[in-house]
Amino acid sequence: MSPLQEQFGQIDIYLFDQILRGRIVPGMRIIDAGCGLGRNLVYFLRAGYEVFGSDSDPRAIAAVRRLAGQIAPGLDPNNFRVEPVEAMSFPDNLADVVLSSAVLHFANGDDHFDAMLKGAWRTLKPGGLFFCRLASSIGVETRIKRIEGRRFLLPDGSERYLVDEALLLALAEKLGGELVDPLKTTVVQDQRSMTTWVMRKLR
Repeated sequence: MSPLQEQFGQIDIYLFDQILRGRIVPGMRIIDAGCGLGRNLVYFLRAGYEVFGSDSDPRAIAAVRRLAGQIAPGLDPNNFRVEPVEAMSFPDNLADVVLSSAVLHFANGDDHFDAMLKGAWRTLKPGGLFFCRLASSIGVETRIKRIEGRRFLLPDGSERYLVDEALLLALAEKLGGELVDPLKTTVVQDQRSMTTWVMRKLR
């Protein structure tokens, strides 16, 4: 393992970009809403951030607790909880940064998506940074097949809840958020599309 891999793990390159640009700095409190196995948490644990996470999969949380125990043994294991994003038990306004990486597109419909988004957003302090990566229809509009509502079948065979630019901009305004970067979308060989949505919470 290279020194960079050891320090940063398998961090999302777009999240790494936020760190490089000085938007996430030591001393901040981080919540990973839908943390999975903790791929985006290695650097924060190594750098002494106060880190929290939730995931509905108990095996994922067990793995993250082991990871935290190895890297940051002083961190309370209860910071990592077996909870869906829409029902996290963390207090309102707890975090300086909330991460939602490849989570929201697993929503089963509009109500579920809204509940997941609000569940993550409420834990963010005013002035805090919301970092989200999620599947979208941007750039693959002619290659996807609607199942129902915003649920689509993608060319890679997966089913996802897909957002678009108009929806993300409308949601930002509704939530009281302000884009800190333009929406950035990566189309992966016409098979799927992932959009990076980064906002500052204004209120």
